[in-house]
Amino acid sequence: MGHLFAVLLLALLAGCAAPQTAVAVADVARDSRADVVLVGEQHDAAQHQQAHRQLIDAMGARGRLGAVALEMAEQGGSTAGLPAGAGEAAVQAALRWNPGAWPWEAYGPAVMAAVRAGVPVVGANLPRSQLRSVMADAAIDTLLPPASLQAQQRAIREGHCGLLPESQVAPMSRVQIARDRAMAQTLARAVTPGKAVVLLAGAGHVDPVLGVPQHLPAALRVRTLRLPSQPPLKDYCAELKEQMKASPRP
Repeated sequence: MGHLFAVLLLALLAGCAAPQTAVAVADVARDSRADVVLVGEQHDAAQHQQAHRQLIDAMGARGRLGAVALEMAEQGGSTAGLPAGAGEAAVQAALRWNPGAWPWEAYGPAVMAAVRAGVPVVGANLPRSQLRSVMADAAIDTLLPPASLQAQQRAIREGHCGLLPESQVAPMSRVQIARDRAMAQTLARAVTPGKAVVLLAGAGHVDPVLGVPQHLPAALRVRTLRLPSQPPLKDYCAELKEQMKASPRP
């Protein structure tokens, strides 16, 4: 009986979240002051990707959309040289999209809405080629205040379900910090007077204590929309545990 109640409660909360999200999206779209809009999502929540499209459409219709930056694409990718009528294949090629990492069917609608509006979409994430050097760079630890660094390391532990060896916590935290810095740098370069650049990223990346806001210029006016959490699609901790069992240890 308790399990049934929990399932019904989760379904009710998910149903309530949709109108709340719509109201929040409309409120952000009406904001004429923000230079940067940070949208934090849950990657496996389809409602969140639908909200991306709604926000892009609404801001584009108001003439408020200057650019869209993506965690889902690496720095260097950009649709700026494409016409508004470009096809999806051309857009994916311009962004160097990795469908194995990010499902195009989830994020493509928001990306294409921006392209159709004549707004550039740019990759904002740290290139994978830099990950190894970043993990070994202890200077990255100094980019956050001590309390924020501790919060980031705690988030890494929790995000890996307490299964990550302690020796890997600092290197993995540096990757997250470097990714946040890369996204912030991308946003700062994309800012257009009178308009807003929108970042679509995971919820942790928009956290004001440990995420992208820590690395943005203080003069920028930032608005954050953290979409409400949804029930996860699967047991990620159980899956991670099985992966770690199957992986040979060095």
